[in-house]
Amino acid sequence: MDQQHFRQTEKMNFLLFSASLRKESYNTRLINLAANIIEKNNGKVDLASMSEFDCPSFNQDLETTATPTGATEFRKRLLANDAFIISSPEYNGSVPGVLKNVIDWVSRFRPQPFNERHALLMSASPSMVGGNRGLWALRIPLEHLGARVFPDMFSLAMAHKEFTDEGALKDATTAKRFESNLIAFMNLAEAAKHYPCIKKTWVEFLGEKPDPVTERVE
Repeated sequence: MDQQHFRQTEKMNFLLFSASLRKESYNTRLINLAANIIEKNNGKVDLASMSEFDCPSFNQDLETTATPTGATEFRKRLLANDAFIISSPEYNGSVPGVLKNVIDWVSRFRPQPFNERHALLMSASPSMVGGNRGLWALRIPLEHLGARVFPDMFSLAMAHKEFTDEGALKDATTAKRFESNLIAFMNLAEAAKHYPCIKKTWVEFLGEKPDPVTERVE
C-alpha cells in the first residue's frame, strides 16, 4: 500500500515547533517545510513558536505561586494534538537551554503530558553532523518522561547551503528522505492511535472477552 494512502478519514493532529528563538533559524525553515509536507499528506498542523513556550528558569519554589504561561501553553498544545515534532538546534553538543527548561516545567504537571505522546526529532545545523548530537541528548529527557520518540531522527547538515530561496531543500535525495521520514512517523502515530480500538473489536469478534490481566486492549 502506498504510504500516502494510509491516512484515515479523520485527520491526525500534529504540534510542530522550532526550538530556536532566532528569526532566521534553519530549524524554523525546516519545521515550516515539515508542516507543508504533513498538510499535503492529510495531517492537521498546529505550528507553534518557541517564544510561545519560553519560561523563566525552572525554580521549584515558583510552583507554589503560579506555573509560567509558556509551560501552561505547551501543556495545552501537547494535549490538544496526537503527536509532536521538534526541530532543534544543537548548542555545544547538547539541547538548547530554553527547550530543556520548558520540558522541566511541563514535566511537573499531573497527569504528566509527555507520557505516551509520540514525538519526532529533527535538526538543522551548519555543521557536518547537522545537530545530531543535540538530538541524542534531547531523546533522554523525553523518553524518561514516557514519550514515544521515533527511532529515525532527521539531521540536516550544512543547512546554510541546503535551502532554496523558496524554503525547499535543494538536494532531491535529501528532500525525498525527509518526506519519507515524516510520512513514516505519521503512519506510526496514526496506527498507535487506532490500534487499541481495532484490536478490541477483533478480539470481541472472535467471541473472546478481553481480560485486563492478560490483554492490553482496553
